[in-house]
Amino acid sequence: MKMRLSTHDLPMFFAESHLALAKGLAAAAPAFAAIEAAPDEEARDRAAVEALTAAGLFELVVPLGALRPGAPGIDVESSASDLRIGFGIDTRALCLAREMLGYVSVRADSIFAVQGLGTHPIVLAGSDEQRAHLRAFVRGAGIAAFALTEPDAGSDVAAISTRATPCPEGYRLDGEKLFISNLGIADHATVFATLDPALGNAGLVAFWVPLSLPGITIRRLTAIAPHPIGALELHGVVVRPGAQIGEVGQGMKIALKTLDAFRVSVGAAAVGMACRALDETLRFVSGRSQFGKRLSEQPLVQAHLADMAVDLDAARLLVLRAAYLKDTIDTKITTEVSIAKLGATEAAQRVIDRAVQLFGGRGVMAGSVVEHLYRAIRPLRIYEGTSEIQRMIIGRALAKAQTGPMTERGEP
Repeated sequence: MKMRLSTHDLPMFFAESHLALAKGLAAAAPAFAAIEAAPDEEARDRAAVEALTAAGLFELVVPLGALRPGAPGIDVESSASDLRIGFGIDTRALCLAREMLGYVSVRADSIFAVQGLGTHPIVLAGSDEQRAHLRAFVRGAGIAAFALTEPDAGSDVAAISTRATPCPEGYRLDGEKLFISNLGIADHATVFATLDPALGNAGLVAFWVPLSLPGITIRRLTAIAPHPIGALELHGVVVRPGAQIGEVGQGMKIALKTLDAFRVSVGAAAVGMACRALDETLRFVSGRSQFGKRLSEQPLVQAHLADMAVDLDAARLLVLRAAYLKDTIDTKITTEVSIAKLGATEAAQRVIDRAVQLFGGRGVMAGSVVEHLYRAIRPLRIYEGTSEIQRMIIGRALAKAQTGPMTERGEP
């Protein structure tokens, strides 16, 4: 399988360590391509975890520097976007990994990303005891989930209704979380709850919860793209005081900073999927003939290919710009990240849709690569901030920047 990672075409965004990582990722890719040969969903999920562990990729989402005793976390009250390289997430390395995984294994990509989402709150604000526990997650001996979404609280995090009630043993958790990835293979989850819904953001708190505790029920769900996902029901689940991550009232900021740390990498996964779709399409149209010549020689087909290439390059550039900025400057870059996430996922959707069109009837047959990608790309326009939320963020930033004095014509 021939796969081109971003470093080949755009080395200006990368350091030497990233170039070395890209070679390792390319060498590891065939192991991920074999995951779907396992006999059932559970076996495929476990095969993905084993492949991620063997490749050492969990170290990219659970940074070893953050696990040192006494290592400071992010000031969740500040506007800094993330920890710096050497302590926290290396965003460019994360994006390279997700581009590769998006190309070869959507399942492994999802598990990999959610391992980061589930553990990052501890990187941000966890105790020394909690951070020491994460060493197992670096080794793949533990798998984490990020339990934020509820039946009536998706993008509106402040609407969380899962209750955390103080009790002599610590806290009692009651509520339901929905669409939680990694459930079924995860042994711990970061669970967000409120002390009192009337308090709004001030009442939100995060907890590190073992999923083996009494009162926890996990219901497996089936999404259109293959990965472990489910609903988490909490009925009188008692967690000790040491399970609390950060302070009461910091739950919202911890959740948003976690999502911000990984959001640009969603675009990288989309780039990987779009690149695979383009490569598959090029092979197909170069080998199939209609009306006396190859499809690749047909002008209308060439026009589709051109549009796919433009969308793919634009998506990759948006992602790498945001990743480079996150790694190299201390200024908050929420807008650039949102532009990358929105632009890349929407562009990848277009690329893959064109791939299905050019494959014709073969493109809509279950089991074909482009049909698989068509199902896989759709959730990325929803996960970790919908396209609509990204448009709100971008539009609000543009409107806020346009606050200069009125012109003589009465226009800003």
